[in-house]
Parts: sequence; C-alpha cells; structure tokens
Amino acid sequence: MKKHSADRDKKEDGMENDATQEALSQGQDSPARTIEIPEKEYLELKGKEKEACDSNERILRLQADFDNIRKRMERDRIEFLKFADEEVMSELIPFVDDFQRAFSAADNTKDFNVLHRGVEMILNHLLELLKKKGVCAIEAVGKKFDPKYHEAVLQVESDEYPENTVIEQMQKGYLYNDRVLRTAKVKVSKPKEEMFGSEAESPDKESDLLE
Repeated sequence: MKKHSADRDKKEDGMENDATQEALSQGQDSPARTIEIPEKEYLELKGKEKEACDSNERILRLQADFDNIRKRMERDRIEFLKFADEEVMSELIPFVDDFQRAFSAADNTKDFNVLHRGVEMILNHLLELLKKKGVCAIEAVGKKFDPKYHEAVLQVESDEYPENTVIEQMQKGYLYNDRVLRTAKVKVSKPKEEMFGSEAESPDKESDLLE
C-alpha cells in the first residue's frame, strides 16, 4: 500500500509540475505572493513611489516644453532666413528707379552724356551704400601676392615690380567686414628668364669645332 501511495504522490506531483509549466508557457502569471512588512517601511515605500511619479511627470512636462521651444526656434530660424535680406532689398530698389530714370532721360534727349552722368551718379551712390554696409574693395596693384585675397590669373615677366607682386587687376575683389566676399583676379610679376642652355653654350661648342 505504501508503495502504491508513494507512486500516486509522485504522479500527482508530476501532474502539478506539468500544469505549472503549461501555465508559464501560455503566459499566465504565477500566483501572487503576499509579503508582510512593517507599516513604517510600507509608508516609506508609498512615499518613494509618489516621489517617483511626481518626478516622472515633471520630466514629461519639461520634455514637452523643450519640444515646443525647439519647434518655435526652428520656425523663427526659417522666418529669419526668409526675410534676412529684406532691409538690403528695400535699399536697392531705389537704384532700380534711378536706372530707369537715367535710361528714360537718355531716350528722350538722345544724349549719351546724360546717360553716362546718370549711371556714374548711381554707381557712386551704390558704392556709398556698400561702404556703409561694411563692403570695401581689396587693394591689389603694387601689393605682394596673397592667395587669401588674390587669385593669380597670369604671371608676367617684369623689371618694374619685384617678384610675386600684383602688377594688374583684372577683376576687383571685395571684403565684407574683413571677410573675403570675392578674391581679386590679378596678374603677378615674375623675374625675366636669363639666357641659359644650348644657346649660351653654342659659341663654346663652335670654337671647339674650329680648333
């Protein structure tokens, strides 16, 4: 009897283990466990839980505020780039009016001098505006070649200028508040080449042949 009873107990234990494994495999939670702790510890845990919830809410609010600020800054940046040149454009429009008046006056008078004086006056006003905005021409002719400010287009032999000196400006360069807007295209001096090589040596060779 004892043997049959032990076998039955093992069989029942095996069935319980199988049932437990099956429940776990199906995603069922194991039976809740009850733990007894002192009331003081329980209250401390509840307080920490509330603090954690409050901190999490503050973090979420800060993250939402940060996202709103980031979106607003992006909108402001796009708006700034869109209208950054508005002031300059408004100051350039009067020059268009002046050009139109100069051409109209030249058409009416058929006088080239009238057109020339009008365009010259507009150019001077435009240069004054650029200067006021911090734009100035790069000094070139007579200066030592500097690749930061000059772009060498040609090298020309010269006795008048030292080597590597700008001797002619082919296109003006400009600075904007000391930053290069456009380099000046220039011609640069180089020393004249002396007569070396076969031509200089040929008389000696000829004399050798005569001997």
